[in-house]
Amino acid sequence: MAVLLGPARHELILAERSASGTSVCTERSAGGTSVCTERSASRRRTGVARDPGGRTDEDGPVNAAPLGQGSGDQAGPESRLLGPAEVREIAGRLGLRPTKKLGQNFVHDPNTVRRIVRTAGIDDTDEVLEVGPGLGSLTLALLPVAARVHAVEIDPVMAGALAGTVAERAPALADRLRITTADALRVTAAQLGVTGSDPTRSDSPGPDFTGPDFTGPDFPGPDLTGGPTAIVANLPYNVAVPVLLHLLAELPGLRSGLVMVQAEVADRMAAPPGSRQYGAPSAKLAWYARARRAGPVPRAVFWPVPGVDSGLLAFTRREAPSDVPRAEVFAVVEAAFAQRRKALRSGLAGWAGSAAAAEQALRTAGIDPMTRAERVDIRGFAAIAATRR
Repeated sequence: MAVLLGPARHELILAERSASGTSVCTERSAGGTSVCTERSASRRRTGVARDPGGRTDEDGPVNAAPLGQGSGDQAGPESRLLGPAEVREIAGRLGLRPTKKLGQNFVHDPNTVRRIVRTAGIDDTDEVLEVGPGLGSLTLALLPVAARVHAVEIDPVMAGALAGTVAERAPALADRLRITTADALRVTAAQLGVTGSDPTRSDSPGPDFTGPDFTGPDFPGPDLTGGPTAIVANLPYNVAVPVLLHLLAELPGLRSGLVMVQAEVADRMAAPPGSRQYGAPSAKLAWYARARRAGPVPRAVFWPVPGVDSGLLAFTRREAPSDVPRAEVFAVVEAAFAQRRKALRSGLAGWAGSAAAAEQALRTAGIDPMTRAERVDIRGFAAIAATRR
């Protein structure tokens, strides 16, 4: 198994399973890409690179199990899930105090993670990306189902602990896990196993998904292949929107996803044009995918209990709605929503150079100059951007 990891200062954590037990070591690349290819019958290796962090379905909540339930619960015959006692025990052993800065609220209810995995609809053909795996609650539920789990964790201590937790609680599945210690806002396609991408980039804008080389959501094109096909994650709430948009831009093979975010954020990202919640995040996500709310998540399934409500956001990748470059379209979106209470004639004056120029661009795009931003869908913004080409 080849584990491709990123550029300078990129950290590779190897969990080596052998007859004598599990050991964790850390290898730092001083300049360039680290490649791990060793595998034998007597040991399995998983590479980890990391970043900062009832029923579950479209119309039903994720019902919490009683808080005392969970010790020894099984995702299947090969993975023992974490309950409240195990989560606190691991955190105590690591001296971990969850912080708001990193958005650390850990799910400790086995029923919730099972239902998240079921709602995500993944199977053994999927390579799943999990951002912010934390102590491993969701990871342990994903491993029996997915072909591979790419866990991106920003904290190297927690990344190392995750490798040990999987070795202890799902030893037969340890070779399905790849842990990357990295910031999810900057993680690159090459770090996550996408071949044909540049492994030396540290701040990539991602593929454009426009023009003749784009062949649709299931076939990202001839130059970029492999890597995650789905994202299933409890995203760090303080950076959920930029993380998701970055990953969709960077990873052409991401076909679908189910992410847990703050309920208000889920509402905004799934909002249609004309609704009160519709804004720049909604429009940008619509460039990549069709999104919908997939149910609430009770506060009681987290430790510590968050001060906000949580919800599930599901999405399915679609072809880009225009051949205008994404960056140009997003520039219009940002300008329009920066002054969302104004008519677009005024709101886009800065972008166009003047109110008169904005009016001309809007009329050329077939949009009433007195319309406000919240009434324009992503195709409309692309039409406006096209007038400048």
